[in-house]
Amino acid sequence: MPDIRRARLAVSAAFALNGALLGAWASRVPAVRDRFELSEGALGLMLLVMGVGALLSFPLAGSMADRRGAYPVACLLACLYLLTIVAIGLAPVPLALAAALFAFGACHGAMDVAMNSWAAEVERTSGRSIMSSFHAMWSLGAGLGAGGGWLATRAGLSLDAHFALTALAVALVFGPLIRTRWDSRRSAPAAKGPVFALPRGALVLVGVVATAAGLGEGAAADWSAVFLADVVGTTQSQAALGYAIFSATMVAMRLCVDGLITRFGPVATARAAGLFAALGTGLVVGPATLPLTLAGYVLIGMGYAAVIPMAFSRAAADPDVPAGQAIASVATLGYGAMLMGPPAIGFLAELTSLRLATALVGAAALAITALAPVLGQGRGLPRGRTAAG
Repeated sequence: MPDIRRARLAVSAAFALNGALLGAWASRVPAVRDRFELSEGALGLMLLVMGVGALLSFPLAGSMADRRGAYPVACLLACLYLLTIVAIGLAPVPLALAAALFAFGACHGAMDVAMNSWAAEVERTSGRSIMSSFHAMWSLGAGLGAGGGWLATRAGLSLDAHFALTALAVALVFGPLIRTRWDSRRSAPAAKGPVFALPRGALVLVGVVATAAGLGEGAAADWSAVFLADVVGTTQSQAALGYAIFSATMVAMRLCVDGLITRFGPVATARAAGLFAALGTGLVVGPATLPLTLAGYVLIGMGYAAVIPMAFSRAAADPDVPAGQAIASVATLGYGAMLMGPPAIGFLAELTSLRLATALVGAAALAITALAPVLGQGRGLPRGRTAAG
């Protein structure tokens, strides 16, 4: 019998590492824009390159996790991911920045698939609903990364110094905790994998729910600082608070979500989640004041906290598709929206306004409420996950 407590700590550290690097990047998006003098459309194009890297990595990561084991693949990708954020800081010209962002997105997305497959293995072995607690650690890491970005802007650190120090600190803090003994399950790969891992059957609607949640999380990650700086009119250090507060709320909620799912079921939890996210977006795009905008990001964090973990647990429990492939397929839509949505927001903001583009993200959150029943239809889910709403 594996040591579940040690395995949970290791998975939690992997999630925190992944989130910390994305949080550090998200907090410095305005600085990257200013350094390379990017318009909203040009910034959207850079984010598109990052999203394409992630999308291309999902099927490869799912296949590798199934064939070689989720745990060793997650560890390898963590090492590569640390290098890519350093490369972003060192990029001298926009073309080099685009290449670094492509690699950053690919490593982020691939590690996400591998570590979620690993987390699903630990969840099944424990026999309890614990996936949301892992995602809480991701949000904690993202909040710490964003908080570090706030400190970096206050201290006047350059991008290259900030990202290099972030990679070093994250490696030293979380790297040793990831190492553990875990024998990941392996399965034979499919004869020929698709270029993009798309869900099929019952997983299609699960993917749609994940898409709506991913779009909201991506908007908060890549546009909250820009929204606060350009629409609300805050300083860069104040602008970094938006994502930090969003991430802190996600941590607090995800630590509670497993209990909520056990008590109320995934359907009722998802219905409430969509409503909170939509309401929070309404506050953000309403009166452009710092307190109300930050309050909106609190509600958005409360709303989206539960959705992606539930979607991945449902995917991993699918009776017809191996866990790695199932998670990769849902991640293609969920994390694809998280990474590809921000560039679309940039293009739409260029044509209309950032406020309108953000409002449409909130409208999409209502799809989570409408499609909530699909998250309660899986088989073999951990105890406490039922179809009752």
